Amino acid sequence: MLDAVELLPEEQFTKEVGGSFGSVRNTIVHTYSAEYVWLSRWTGESPAGMLAPDIFLNAASVRSAWTDLEAKLRGFFEALDEQGIQRVIRYKTFAGVESSSMLWQMLQHVVNHASYHRGQVTTMLRQLGAAPPKGTDLITFYRENP
Repeated sequence: MLDAVELLPEEQFTKEVGGSFGSVRNTIVHTYSAEYVWLSRWTGESPAGMLAPDIFLNAASVRSAWTDLEAKLRGFFEALDEQGIQRVIRYKTFAGVESSSMLWQMLQHVVNHASYHRGQVTTMLRQLGAAPPKGTDLITFYRENP
């Protein structure tokens, strides 16, 4: 997805085209921010909200932050065993409400959430006349990463 987004001129990256978050930038920052928030919760922090889209000036800045976050996510999960993925994690919602969920359920949510918004970005790219990303289906990932 980021490969396709990085080809957009800056004015199209931030152009309001509708959807849940208005622009390509806002949608990908929302998706990145959600992963950032969930990892924070898994490591004992409870952020009060999502990151502001305007702290990212272009797609390359989102990619850079996401690359760093992906490394942290991989490190977090590589350190877990079966019991770790089954554990219940307590955190506060953005409204400050105490909540808890099983880690594996939160992880499924993160994956599902990102899939939804990648579809929105694909639609936005088409609305802007840009080429959509290459296949983002899970089976495509497995084919490319046997």
